[in-house]
Amino acid sequence: MELKEILFNCFLMLVFFLIIFVVIYFINLWKFKNKKTIGEVKYLVNKFNLIEKKLKIRKMILWISIIDAFIIAFVGTFISILPVKFGWQFLIGFVLLFALIYSLFEIYGRHLVNKGYQKERNERK
Repeated sequence: MELKEILFNCFLMLVFFLIIFVVIYFINLWKFKNKKTIGEVKYLVNKFNLIEKKLKIRKMILWISIIDAFIIAFVGTFISILPVKFGWQFLIGFVLLFALIYSLFEIYGRHLVNKGYQKERNERK
């Protein structure tokens, strides 16, 4: 790959990231204002046993939107660069998508636990 192609792909990923971020952020904000559950917040609360009332949901919506936009933009850009057949691109994208979702939300969940949003042991009844 030439430098021009690499820079173009990076620019394309950045544009996709910004568009996807704005869309996901406003969708999640709309869900929050209309008292609907946000799947990622529910997942993090259940998996890491977090105290939902202590969480700063608006800040979480921002970080969840950044994570989701990065995952979508990165996987989309990465598989479009690969010089393989469509079936392989689909398979690689599928595996990469789930690996990034699991790993990035695991990191974010552990960050929330370190911040002190996890329930105490005697509250887990």
